[in-house]
Amino acid sequence: MATRLGLGLPQNRQYDLGRDVPDVARAAEEIGYDSLWVYERALFPEPATQGLYGIEGLPWPDAYRHVAEPLVTLTLAAAATERVDLGTSVLVAPLHVPFQLARSLASLDAASGGRVIAGFGTGWSTDEYAAAGVRPIEERGRVLDEVIDVCRAVWGPDPVRHHGPVTRIDSALVGPKPARPIPVLLAAGSRKARERLVEHADGWLPTSMGIDQVAAQWHALQDLAAERGRQQPIRTVLRANARYAAKAQEGAGRAHFHGSVDQIVEDLFPYVELGMQEILVDLQSTLRDAGELKDVAAELYEKARAAGL
Repeated sequence: MATRLGLGLPQNRQYDLGRDVPDVARAAEEIGYDSLWVYERALFPEPATQGLYGIEGLPWPDAYRHVAEPLVTLTLAAAATERVDLGTSVLVAPLHVPFQLARSLASLDAASGGRVIAGFGTGWSTDEYAAAGVRPIEERGRVLDEVIDVCRAVWGPDPVRHHGPVTRIDSALVGPKPARPIPVLLAAGSRKARERLVEHADGWLPTSMGIDQVAAQWHALQDLAAERGRQQPIRTVLRANARYAAKAQEGAGRAHFHGSVDQIVEDLFPYVELGMQEILVDLQSTLRDAGELKDVAAELYEKARAAGL
């Protein structure tokens, strides 16, 4: 079976949100992509109070200076397409009120005919939590647990009931309901996060930070699933943050997923061999405009399929 291929939607500064998102979404569906994806960055602190991922001295990418709101972006794509799945990789769930997030995702799924994939993570930015966090960043794991519980309750049959530290629903009718059960995927790197995934989620959203690291996390996740007796398969969607360059990048020091389309496709193969079922390629950060994004996305899809992906 061919690997499913997804494309990141244009959310950065160089794109026109209202015009380019529907345009790229329609083009991606026509090209043959299986899914469209958004990510979340709520703000860009200046000066930065912490490094990228909380690592001291690691600068934030310039692309993070301007990131369109993910669910608004995904709604624009939903209205312009009919077939492709619509996913978040990832929403920083504790930046959202659980009940409102559950309702928004249910409405989007109902409107799109059952195409939403809810990808959640806990995030790492203290500035984002100061601005928008439901609870302090130290409680982000507990809030993510409650987001999942509230989503399952709201998406399930009425009457909806939930009593938690953030959300209380005594007994209520809540609609619309999703067109089908929305899959919940998690970005899980730590042991605690893997336990949450195995017990409460449908799949995993790794980021391509190197095949060895992804392989180690994937094997640890599979071992934990076997240890806990999980019977349901774990769906996998790898995020590949690509930096396109028209000319090939020579030398052993070439960065992963940086270079020509041929090089990006070549870099996908180890992850397919590892067993990743779907790969989301986000090309938007280094491209000039929507026209170039569509052209490169079309070339990448054609070459990936020709190479047997």
